[in-house]
Amino acid sequence: MPPPRSASLAAVAAVVLTTATAAHGQGATYKYREDDGTVWFTDRPPNAARLADYEFLGYHGRPPARSSCRGLSAAERKRRQERIEIPLRRLSDRFGVDRLLIKAIISAESCFDPRAVSRVGARGLMQLMPATASELGVDDAFDINQNLRAGIQYFTDLRQRYPDDLRLALAAYNAGPAAVERHDGVPPYPETREYVERVLQRLKTYRLPSRP
Repeated sequence: MPPPRSASLAAVAAVVLTTATAAHGQGATYKYREDDGTVWFTDRPPNAARLADYEFLGYHGRPPARSSCRGLSAAERKRRQERIEIPLRRLSDRFGVDRLLIKAIISAESCFDPRAVSRVGARGLMQLMPATASELGVDDAFDINQNLRAGIQYFTDLRQRYPDDLRLALAAYNAGPAAVERHDGVPPYPETREYVERVLQRLKTYRLPSRP
């Protein structure tokens, strides 16, 4: 059901929804504009049936597939990691990227679940958006080898784009390079900033001597 057309209510909704997103540090904020110029912010993904009278302007952030980690036992988490270890090593070597860094990204993105899907449609281990997957020649984003190859290739390109700042490369992977360029640094999106710190913390953990 589309939101009411009241401009005053739109302003209230924008403040409430944007504040809620920031408070929880996760979730995408979608932006719509009506014919009269009224701008709406919502946490609901685009729906063609609701967009007849609205112009979709995009979204900020990309919610990770955190549900993939809920209720997951240590044994199951280990099994998931072991399942991708061989292709992860092979593809990391192929693209000359730190395997443990890619592993930290996968952990934050999908909790090593090759079937993970976010609320905005990002898929698989490295949470590829459909358009990105298509551009990188992926036929099946749930295929472990295809998803890893495309995700690692895309992240490697971002590392080359931001060779001196890993944080920017991670922020670009989460929110898109356009957002990084627009804000001249890590975008002020709570989900993106939390994502960057989460990946770096997991990378630090993986690099401990006792970790594989």
